[in-house]
Amino acid sequence: MNLLSSSVGSLTNPKKIADTFTSHRIKDVSVNTINTYLNYLLDAFIIEKAKRYDVKGKKYISTPSKYYFSDIGLKNASINFRQMEENHIMENIIYNELLTRGYNVDVGVVLVRNGDTRKQLEVDFVCNQSDKRFYIQVALNLDTREKTLQEEKSLLKYSR
Repeated sequence: MNLLSSSVGSLTNPKKIADTFTSHRIKDVSVNTINTYLNYLLDAFIIEKAKRYDVKGKKYISTPSKYYFSDIGLKNASINFRQMEENHIMENIIYNELLTRGYNVDVGVVLVRNGDTRKQLEVDFVCNQSDKRFYIQVALNLDTREKTLQEEKSLLKYSR
């Protein structure tokens, strides 16, 4: 739970979490164990899972996913109010608000090819409700032109 609390809004999966334990010399935690605990947290409504959605290909990508806390206070309390990163907290709050408003919320990815190079751009949220679909980018601050362009890039690449 502490690892999830420290990585709200970041792509992760059970193998990545297990690898984190291994890198800290805790070798007896398997991917299956991590997956079981994630499912317990999901079943208890402590966390929510946002699946990745390929915006151009219109299909789901099985892994990695993002996990958000149903109650941001639980996230903060689990890590003793360390890592109070406003942008991640805001992203979590917006995710919860979108769910409250009845949207199915996924995390979008746009694959951009430039010659031989491929790059994945992220769309923070792909929101679906009935026949409506919205794409949302979350940014705490757009204080520079570069930051604005960075946040707009995935949406602009998708629309072309």
